[in-house]
Amino acid sequence: MPILESAYNPPLFFKSGHFSTLYTGLFRSVVVPTQKRERIQLADGDFLDLDWSFTATKTDKVVIIVHGLEGNAQRPYILGATRELLLCNYNVCAVNLRGCSGEANVLFRSYHSGATEDLDAVVQHILGLKTYSKIVLQGFSLGGNLILKYLGENRQRPPEIKAGIGVSVPCNLASSLEELLKPKNILYASNFKKRLLQKLRIKYKQYPDKINESEINKIKTLKDFDDVYTSKANGFINALDYYEKASCLQFLDKIKVPTLIINAKNDSFLGAACYPVKEAKQNSNLFLEMPLYGGHVGFYDNNNITYSEKRVVKFLEEKV
Repeated sequence: MPILESAYNPPLFFKSGHFSTLYTGLFRSVVVPTQKRERIQLADGDFLDLDWSFTATKTDKVVIIVHGLEGNAQRPYILGATRELLLCNYNVCAVNLRGCSGEANVLFRSYHSGATEDLDAVVQHILGLKTYSKIVLQGFSLGGNLILKYLGENRQRPPEIKAGIGVSVPCNLASSLEELLKPKNILYASNFKKRLLQKLRIKYKQYPDKINESEINKIKTLKDFDDVYTSKANGFINALDYYEKASCLQFLDKIKVPTLIINAKNDSFLGAACYPVKEAKQNSNLFLEMPLYGGHVGFYDNNNITYSEKRVVKFLEEKV
């Protein structure tokens, strides 16, 4: 499809990508009805915690939402999306990826950008409820890469899946990692690394035979983390092998349901390869919107409803 023109034009301060990213991540507060947690068991013996939100009346529509790196189902961007979707008569299943629900997962492995087998387990679980005839997948950042990869993979996808949405998606993981390692992103990268290392030290206590203290001490950057842990724990050769195989960019041409990607041009986490212009022009199901502003999962707008939340509602009204 042609690239979508964007009408997003925020107030002056929010035209700064960093300000938009930090404000939405640190200061935004969203209240939604109480989430109901459900734990599902995975085929490999691990578990996922799902946080459900339900409409006041019965519905046959549900959105599965997946958070970003070191996020969870209580982040403001998840709650904001949930609030607007409930108003549109969608139930919401917010997925906490492995180890992100407040409790360490069982296995040595954890979540990663390409773990579509876990997303498929959630989809199959929801299909088993025999309640929903329309399923929409939405992901933010890492979660966006995950759902787009899932939609384009060579696998059987149930006809109940009607649409996909990715917000601030690192479609090319190596390109995004290169940006995160630049000085402009040092605070973000340091925060991510700190949280990831905290979890890795828990893994070390659980599995001292699989990783040692000297390996952990070698981790100085996010790429080091993926070389030492993410890749090895999840069956990849190294970080670059992981980035190559898990990036959704190579799968976008195979997506067969209406799918919206919203990537701001001033998103400091995204390199040039994260904007799939060619793929969108060649796939009639892929809709790419690149606002000038928005930062990373920012998109501040009036009434504490982000532009991306409003845009998603409009997209679903048109396509589902």
